[in-house]
Amino acid sequence: MKQIAQYQDGRLELQDVPTPTAPAGGVLVRVTHSVISVGTEKMKVEQASMNLIQKARARPDQVRKVLDSARTLGWKSAMEKVKNRLETPTPLGYSAAGVVEAVDPGNTRLRVGDRVACGGAECAFHAEYIAVPDMLAAVVPEGVENWQAAYTTIVSIALQTVRQLEPALGERVMVIGQGVVGLLVTGLLRAGGTRVLAIDLDRGRQPFAEAMGAERFLVAGGSGIADEIRAWTGGYGVDAVILATSTQHNTPTEQAVGAIRDRGRIVVVGNTRVDLAWKDAFEKEIEIRYARSYGPGRYDSSYEWGGMDYPIGYVRWTEQRNFDACLHLMKTGALDLSPITTRRVPFAAALEVYRCLVSGESKDVGVVLEYGTVSGAVGAVAPALASQPARDLPVTAQRLRTPVARLDVIGAGNFARTMLLPHLKGMVPFGAIVNNTALSANHVKAKFGFAQASTDWGGVFTAADAAASAVLVATRHHLHAPIVLAALEAGRHVFVEKPLCLTRDELASIDVAVASSGSVQVGFNRRFAPASVELKKVLRSAPGPKTASFRVMAGALDPRHWYANYAESGGRVLGEACHFLDYLCFLFDATPLRVWAQTTWPAGGRLPFPDSVTAQVEYADGSCGQLIYSAEGDPTWPKEECTVFGAGFVAEITNFQELAVHRGRKKTRQTFAGKGHAEQMQAWGKFLRAEADHPLPYADSRQSMLLTFALLDAIRLGHSVEL
Repeated sequence: MKQIAQYQDGRLELQDVPTPTAPAGGVLVRVTHSVISVGTEKMKVEQASMNLIQKARARPDQVRKVLDSARTLGWKSAMEKVKNRLETPTPLGYSAAGVVEAVDPGNTRLRVGDRVACGGAECAFHAEYIAVPDMLAAVVPEGVENWQAAYTTIVSIALQTVRQLEPALGERVMVIGQGVVGLLVTGLLRAGGTRVLAIDLDRGRQPFAEAMGAERFLVAGGSGIADEIRAWTGGYGVDAVILATSTQHNTPTEQAVGAIRDRGRIVVVGNTRVDLAWKDAFEKEIEIRYARSYGPGRYDSSYEWGGMDYPIGYVRWTEQRNFDACLHLMKTGALDLSPITTRRVPFAAALEVYRCLVSGESKDVGVVLEYGTVSGAVGAVAPALASQPARDLPVTAQRLRTPVARLDVIGAGNFARTMLLPHLKGMVPFGAIVNNTALSANHVKAKFGFAQASTDWGGVFTAADAAASAVLVATRHHLHAPIVLAALEAGRHVFVEKPLCLTRDELASIDVAVASSGSVQVGFNRRFAPASVELKKVLRSAPGPKTASFRVMAGALDPRHWYANYAESGGRVLGEACHFLDYLCFLFDATPLRVWAQTTWPAGGRLPFPDSVTAQVEYADGSCGQLIYSAEGDPTWPKEECTVFGAGFVAEITNFQELAVHRGRKKTRQTFAGKGHAEQMQAWGKFLRAEADHPLPYADSRQSMLLTFALLDAIRLGHSVEL
């Protein structure tokens, strides 16, 4: 793997080094992004470039160590230690994010495939792989991109500073220094309802400070600063000051003391000189605090590397809990990192970034390094199980500017005629109806008013106005992916009945196509059922993870049915069970992490593939979903039942006709009609008419298909499968 190495003669190299192993109780992480802490790392590189005299002046603490060594070991040995130190490369970086590749057996919290934010100058390096102890890693929640999560450690420094300050709502705080940490402090204070006055030597930092929420910005050393502060505070002075500067001059401290009100507070986060004049500090009874890095636990090896957490009742905000809080702020949008991210560059270009920083050519604030395909990859997942998230996919298709010209339909079977077309008729002009049987195509043309009938589905994509049209696919399963790909290539908006495709390769091809053209909606109709809408209201009203059990008594499959033709259907689990796996994802609104599965009826005999299955799915928010899909049972039993257990309630849907909710020692009951086919068609029709946004994001359907593939792998391999 590759890692940035810094030498004490000023050299920086991108070296090939061995891949580390997960530490005791920790994890090995494949880095996807890391952040250059511009102020801190620029200082390190500059100091490394100094001669010995300059180094001694910059680090008198190190000089004292050399003198101590000389007294105990002699000058020769002491200088040999200095020489070895100068020749030894050191790592750079302390704030990164990536994906867990391996987990030490002593860790039960993290799993292979988890996205994690990592911190620590001892481990979270600018490198393709890093070995991180448990306490210096935090799981990245859905809604936070890895490039954002890579800031977590630096944000935690700012958050610990704010915690030391203990600001009250509405207080006025002056933040001196608008480097990356100062800007993050400004943003966090603003998010908490504190008014901020930002000060920096560089006028160029003003737009960044204002974007992060500073109410006012002043240039340090400018005339009239005292008057500006007096006017801003009504003559009282600021309630508190944060020193986020790095200087050996006492000017920022003197400015802070002059600006602060009686009994105000000062918090020091930067490596700055703090000499307080006794008279001024005494008369104002100033309280001064220092913020030590990411929070309690920092520099305590028993916490960071020994995994000994502090009880929350005694230490509310440890460094790991600060990590979690920062990630939540990113998730909710309370902290926007875009304004301070001036560059996102490939890891291979990192040395040039440092050169520009040290030379003064660059005015960067936040620089994110992005890692592509890594060298020396370890722990590779077998190709059959590989399912990396498609992070470049659009979350949802936005509302169309103009309605589509027409809707073409491919597949005119009984399902399409009964469950789909009646709900679209009159909403969108019908173009061509395509079916393998000409007689059926002609019948549907006449019944629903299509402009033409055909038996060649390829022909609907060669029309001159194809890109202005939509297509509905209701064929047998093996044709779904080829038709969807052809439709996307023609720029069409697509509705395809479940399943979306039959293989991971087909899904990967659709990923590429949908990222650049058209939109795709899969017929996961049960999400849209009226009973589902009411059930989701119940789930949203209760906090915490949920447990759901979906039981399907599908009945025996006639071996003459086309579903029994594996080449056409992909099997009953893939063709039908995907519905109910999607429904579990819909209920929890969380990412599935792993799945256990087994067949519950022999796969041999007339149907040489799984016909019945029991599965359990673990979700990122702690929820658990169970699916029992059985071909055996008695027809007097309901075909579909879904029971959800949550905080203070139990809810049960029966055949999507009844919803019973037990809560507060009372039972309420509602009745409904339909499994969501009509509602999904109407929602898609409104999208095609440019009246509403796309009703079902492709990323959601894709996730459900990946979960289905993983379930089949779990059956095949005989053990749980990570997604």
